[in-house]
Amino acid sequence: MARSTPRLFARRSWAETARIADVLRRETVGGILLVSAAAVALIWANSPWREAYTTLSELRIGPASLHLDLTLATWAADGLLAIFFFVAGLELKREFVAGDLREPSRALLPVAAAVGGMIAPAIIYTAINVGGEGLAGWAIPTATDIAFALSVLALIGSCLPDALRTFLLTLAVVDDLLAISIIAFFYTDQLQFVPLLLALLPLAAFTLLVQRRVRSWWLLLPLAVLTWVLVHESGVHATVAGVLLGFAVPVVRRKEGPGPGLAEHFEHRWRPLSAGVAVPIFAFFASGVTVIGGGLGAAFTDRITLGIVAGLVVGKVVGILGATWLVQRVTRAQLSEDLAWTDVLGLSLLAGIGFTVSLLIGELAFGTGSAADDHVKIGVLTASLLAALLATIVLRYRNAVHRRIHEMERVDLDHDDVPDVYEEEAREHDR
Repeated sequence: MARSTPRLFARRSWAETARIADVLRRETVGGILLVSAAAVALIWANSPWREAYTTLSELRIGPASLHLDLTLATWAADGLLAIFFFVAGLELKREFVAGDLREPSRALLPVAAAVGGMIAPAIIYTAINVGGEGLAGWAIPTATDIAFALSVLALIGSCLPDALRTFLLTLAVVDDLLAISIIAFFYTDQLQFVPLLLALLPLAAFTLLVQRRVRSWWLLLPLAVLTWVLVHESGVHATVAGVLLGFAVPVVRRKEGPGPGLAEHFEHRWRPLSAGVAVPIFAFFASGVTVIGGGLGAAFTDRITLGIVAGLVVGKVVGILGATWLVQRVTRAQLSEDLAWTDVLGLSLLAGIGFTVSLLIGELAFGTGSAADDHVKIGVLTASLLAALLATIVLRYRNAVHRRIHEMERVDLDHDDVPDVYEEEAREHDR
């Protein structure tokens, strides 16, 4: 009896852990945790105790000999967020290989939308700031914060089609990769090519092992960490390592047999850690923007702030809608049958949530602690909140529309287990 007690306790602990993991896999739960963490940070950063928040964010930990004595805020943005990008890379590859994006015509639209959603905001910001000192921040409104955007979508879109989330995921990942490329080429003074090339070695070893269906964490995890360290050392944003590692994992096509493949296995294992730990902690350290102190009036008369708000809220909509419409017009690419242009409008508004990468570009462009950097933070925060609010209005309306459509499709008045809408389509086809 005494021996069975520890085993019973271990089984109950494992069952409880598995139950918590299942809860964290729900995107709505992850969205609530993220928004809650962001709200706590924003309130704290504007309270009388804001110095404590700043001290916590700037606390350095890690081995200095490896150049990894980073602040907690940097560990959250570069380290923990890489876990999120790894899961996003797994999901995106699954869509490209076995999902809706396996057809090039379907994949072309969100990729083009991402490009358009970066060009238009940059043009708008540049037009507002031409001839001024703020021109150096032209890339600030080009970025979409994938973690925040997907979490807001999960909170407001219970009945929205999966195609909308896939479109946003693809757009946001491509957007972030392009934004990180902009940082590397235009805002990085010391890009180190040797560590970047060396990162290919552990990445190649990781790829070889997963292609052979190896699941041993003690082999894969050190290679993944080494890849991340070398990418970080190169000066490229370290979250790129997460995407590359996710893309390296093979996806099983439906015709190759039943059961989950390695990508599905890793996604199932890592999603709770991503949604329940990595993203909320990242949000906590990214959202602590201090906006009090009498500088709001000056900020909203500064062309930097105005350019950021106009770029993220207006430029994203113009760029994404315009690029999507143009590609449909000149190619055979078409929107999913489940999507309407109003859905794309809501999605393009949601893409105006810039936040993390936008704040990072602002720091690189104007330096930390400057008046311009403060105005960047106020502009990014205002634009992100406004974009989220407008997207919520549009997508809540579309959510109600899709819910009614779903309910109509389930109507079966003759109780023959075949929805009436499909019976009517069959009759129309026969005629």
